[in-house]
Amino acid sequence: MKWTIKQGTETDIQDIAQFQVDMAAESEGTVLDLATVIKGVTLAVADEAKGRYVLAVAEDGKVAGSLMLTREWSDWHAAWYWWIQSVYVRPEYRRQGAYRAMYQYVRELAKQNDIACLRLYVDRENERAQKTYQAQGMHESHYLLYEEEFV
Repeated sequence: MKWTIKQGTETDIQDIAQFQVDMAAESEGTVLDLATVIKGVTLAVADEAKGRYVLAVAEDGKVAGSLMLTREWSDWHAAWYWWIQSVYVRPEYRRQGAYRAMYQYVRELAKQNDIACLRLYVDRENERAQKTYQAQGMHESHYLLYEEEFV
């Protein structure tokens, strides 16, 4: 399938927010409040410092998937790292190259912007996603992820 890759805008907020609700339910069994997610996506779309979205649009014109980019400053390398977050592809479009097209777009954009590293995190149980990321040239980091939630 041929994909059109574009940056997310105000007109994409509903699709992006629904993707996040669906992804949380599918991957973690977590129920997110759609109104809160819409607020979060809206704030990110309005302020690139919070993140920016990349979307894959199918030949039929339907938004098939999205990912969000956030950035982290590396004092070790005096350069930015980009984190790929909130990856979701509608089930009917999976295994058809939507993520690959988004990743290649992000990869080229990162090179053009002198980004030092692309990173993402994935659930340890999500082997299918891990294989997808490996197929794009990513490798498992030696870091573990720790967190303390306040929400």
